[in-house]
Amino acid sequence: MRKLLFSSFVAIAALVALALNACAPQRSTLEEVLASGELRVLTRNSPTTYYLGPHGPTGPEYDLVQAFADSLGVKVRLIEEENLPLLLKRIARGEAHLAAAGLTITESRKRFLRFGPGYQTITQQVVYRRGGVHPRSIADLVDGQLEVVAHSSHVDQLKALQTKYPDLDWTESEDTTSTELLNLVAEEVIDFTIADSNEVSLVRRYHPEVQVAFDISGEQQLAWAFPRRGDDSLLLAAQRFFKKLRKSGELKHLLARHYGHVSNYDYAGTPTYLRHVNRRLPNYRELFEKAARENALDWMLLAAVAYQESHWNPLAVSPTGVRGMMMLTRTTARQLGIAKRTDPAQSIEGGARYLRDLIDRFADIPEPDRTWFALAAYNVGYGHVRDAMWITEQRDGDPTRWADVKESLPLLRRKKWYRKTKYGYARGHEPVRYVENIRSYYEILRWLIKRDAPPQKTPKSILVFSSPVL
Repeated sequence: MRKLLFSSFVAIAALVALALNACAPQRSTLEEVLASGELRVLTRNSPTTYYLGPHGPTGPEYDLVQAFADSLGVKVRLIEEENLPLLLKRIARGEAHLAAAGLTITESRKRFLRFGPGYQTITQQVVYRRGGVHPRSIADLVDGQLEVVAHSSHVDQLKALQTKYPDLDWTESEDTTSTELLNLVAEEVIDFTIADSNEVSLVRRYHPEVQVAFDISGEQQLAWAFPRRGDDSLLLAAQRFFKKLRKSGELKHLLARHYGHVSNYDYAGTPTYLRHVNRRLPNYRELFEKAARENALDWMLLAAVAYQESHWNPLAVSPTGVRGMMMLTRTTARQLGIAKRTDPAQSIEGGARYLRDLIDRFADIPEPDRTWFALAAYNVGYGHVRDAMWITEQRDGDPTRWADVKESLPLLRRKKWYRKTKYGYARGHEPVRYVENIRSYYEILRWLIKRDAPPQKTPKSILVFSSPVL
């Protein structure tokens, strides 16, 4: 009898617990994120989303996600998924809180996903290889092999066009990224592909033979994707975040940080650069690596500076008297103890120490902007950069942001401004182009080194601690 009573009591207690649990208010998605202290984000490894740069993880999507996590007071767990169809399925299933992967808002995707506010405007572009078949219209695509990423917004656009051009045909790749398809166009494996304009602008620096034929879409928006299941608390938080980001101008600054140096890049000079990477750089790579190691620098960044200065010519001489691989002035060389500026080992070692010193002198500037300030100073002088920072303040800009200061540097040519500064007149437009070129040379070199390196297994999930990036 006692056993029966005890069993009945246990059963009743269990039923009461279940009832109470059912009545208890469920946590919202936002509350779950805050309680766990972690925001799970699906992303892709690409120059338009997330990658490892000279100062650690970076990329437009990475910086946005990190800033969002900072606003929530949580850390980020990035989950890499290179296969677009699988990435879309995984976010639809709720395997992450959101997907930040350069995703275009489309009607077909809205059927199984929710989207946050658009943060970047792009167009879809038809891409071909210079010297190959040059399509002038949609009808011309029928004459070549067109391949696109399966389940992409590009497929949706082609299907819409197919109603007008019934002969339009294409191949859909399940396991190839958009960047890889652009590479295949460059290598003449396929004739055409479709890619977003922001990605084309970046990849063309590596493959200048890749050309844009025409746009096949109007302006479209990139946005974060959220699962349709569950509540909208996190989506609403993202909407508030982007509204604040746009109003403060931070969104504009972030996009300028990642794309601003690309707009003025001289694509025509890339073949010469690639040729020098193959023929000249191997002779000096060990010297760059040694000097960078001793001065806590990225050797590829140091090599990019040297290319901008001399095209890796140790005997280079300018009309103003600077000379050598790193183009040191006589005064700078003397201060650094460099006896022979045309000796590549001495020049590289001296240039590395000089750059390191400039980076240290901008200790009040956060990275990565700190490095861009130092590079500008390498070109135009430390004092002139500080003058440009002062001008930026007078113009209600942020003197710690490269995107703002590079707008002020050209004003050092105008009497209205330079007469008020400590160091006076300077050809301020030159350091702007100088920094932008070096950033592109660095990114191209990093891409080449990564491409030629032995394949390595990359973790599918990486924990990134919260830290301000904007």
